[in-house]
Amino acid sequence: MRTWLAPAKLNLFLHVLGQREDGLHELQTLFQLLDFGDTLKFDIRSDGIIRRLGSPLLPDDDLSVRAARCLQAISGTKLGADIYLAKRIPVGAGLGGGSSDAATVLVALNRAWKTGLTPTELAELGLALGADVPLFVGGRSAWGEGVGERLTPVALPVQQYCIIWPKISVSTAAIFADPELTRNSLPIRIPGPFNGDRHNDLEPVARRRFPEVGRCLDWLGKFGPAQMSGSGSAVFLALDDAQIGQQIIDQLPGTWDGLIARGINQNPAFTDEPDGV
Repeated sequence: MRTWLAPAKLNLFLHVLGQREDGLHELQTLFQLLDFGDTLKFDIRSDGIIRRLGSPLLPDDDLSVRAARCLQAISGTKLGADIYLAKRIPVGAGLGGGSSDAATVLVALNRAWKTGLTPTELAELGLALGADVPLFVGGRSAWGEGVGERLTPVALPVQQYCIIWPKISVSTAAIFADPELTRNSLPIRIPGPFNGDRHNDLEPVARRRFPEVGRCLDWLGKFGPAQMSGSGSAVFLALDDAQIGQQIIDQLPGTWDGLIARGINQNPAFTDEPDGV
């Protein structure tokens, strides 16, 4: 049974340009995929049943199951699947775990069920599940615009990241709904990978609503320019040396968790064309 990586992501910056009439926000961001993530395996069923096995703390209809059901419905296939999900990406950390799981399900089952959807069609299907799902369907680090679905693949330099989180879950919807969120960043052109004013417009709101996120930013900031990913709660620091990152992790307060991950430009699970899963 093949193992599929559902990689985590970082937002190397996140600018909020404005709010649309439908309530969604216009963004510019730079997505960095990581070599750390969840893993999924699949058994194809002939009876049409879809179920997730493993990760008992997740709801039964989590994004991985919903993605499979959406693909099943739009394709008309009579096949089903047992989805084995090993959860490593923390929930509510701004690292894209649920969206990455959903995208991996769409890509893997599109191949296994032979439903024949194009990458563009899979991305459109994924957008209905979450704004970050098209990123993970594409499987590449990317410059993102719109709500994050207008993507331009980029080749980022190899970088190590020290990532920590305070073991709390942050609601993305609550952050974006906050009346004090600034929504007037000026649009920029696609920057060089590490050039320009790189910041996260969501950080001030996350600091105020979730003080532990601010404490993480301040603590990691002692070692270099720390930033928050997405709407939090994870924060990160770019490093040239993984060993230095591990030394930082070794000093973490006991109530927090962390890891060292390497940036990747492409999900290795998507680079071949296997038959089945």
